[in-house]
Amino acid sequence: MNSHFPASSLANACDTRVAADLCLANAQLVLPDRTALGSITIKAGVISEITEGDSVPTGALDCERDLVLPGLVELHTDNVERHIEPRPAVDWPHLPALLAHDAELASTGITTVFDAMRVGSIHSGKGRYIDYARKLADELLAARAEGMFKISHFLHLRAEICSETLLEELAAFGSEDRVGIVSLMDHTPGQRQFRDLSALKTYVAKKRGMNDAEFAEHVQNLLGLQKRFGAKHEKGAVSEAKRLGAVLASHDDTTAEHVATSADNGVGFAEFPTTVEAARACREQGIAVMMGAPNLIRGGSHSGNVAAEALAIKDLLDIVSSDYVPSALLLSAFHLARIWDDLPRAVATVTRNPARAARLDDRGSLQVGMRGDILRVRQTEAAPLLRGVWSRGEKIG
Repeated sequence: MNSHFPASSLANACDTRVAADLCLANAQLVLPDRTALGSITIKAGVISEITEGDSVPTGALDCERDLVLPGLVELHTDNVERHIEPRPAVDWPHLPALLAHDAELASTGITTVFDAMRVGSIHSGKGRYIDYARKLADELLAARAEGMFKISHFLHLRAEICSETLLEELAAFGSEDRVGIVSLMDHTPGQRQFRDLSALKTYVAKKRGMNDAEFAEHVQNLLGLQKRFGAKHEKGAVSEAKRLGAVLASHDDTTAEHVATSADNGVGFAEFPTTVEAARACREQGIAVMMGAPNLIRGGSHSGNVAAEALAIKDLLDIVSSDYVPSALLLSAFHLARIWDDLPRAVATVTRNPARAARLDDRGSLQVGMRGDILRVRQTEAAPLLRGVWSRGEKIG
């Protein structure tokens, strides 16, 4: 995909703070291909040295053989929306919401996030939702420029195909925003995520308080919007992603035909395919497969779609997203490690693989020259215990 700015420009846009030198020693280092006892040194925010052995140099932090792994990379999260609208129709002040969101992610080991914001609105009917992304993005970018965040933040625009104003809202963004990801979202009832209308009804009724008649009207409105705008919006969103230099993602692919269309559109990774058929087609097309950590931890999809664990067992899982539970991301890596009996491979699904999918080549693995985004984790029988979080060598949690 053509880009108006190189990947390094995207990475360098996020933050500039650099901490003092740091050495973590006597640690089980989760390297790209193995786990080894050793120490890791960070200078000027970058990993400068990795040494094997149990020695603890003067001034180093003794990790007491805890695991040390790269900071987690999150490509898709609903968490920022939860903070700006903590209850339906409750608009919380955006800057405090963004700061609380940032702090929450840092506390769970996420050191890089692509904040998902919906573009494409519906201004009529009970199921209406209005545009907010441009204003929120301005506030996020301003806070980032002021150094207010603990972790790295980038933009992820969720392009709602089944809407009235998608192309107008996308047009408000430019190359200066350094949008990292544009995902194609088609929530038309009766297909993809909501093939089962009862699952959609449960979700919408709880969130929007619709009765049966209002839900039926909402479904018909969405079907009408898809008929009027679906093809135009999909084609336009693909074009806008190219204009913005963003990675294009699909969402809820269900059939091999869906995946073939995604491949033709230039999709780089697939968010939450709903069937084994779609996930296998993604693998054949060279499209990375992302699944949700809550699905993995709970043992199934809340919408009744394919279980993430089933895809992991079939070797059809590449990336994990925290989706709507930030703390689930770290937990999911250790869950996968038990399934695969391979901790480095499991850790890669929440670090190196998402970084590569988003074209961030400066983070996601413990290697000399990479960003000093580091986690210290102690394994317990109940759950991994996060004991330290560093962003570019600066302790943030």
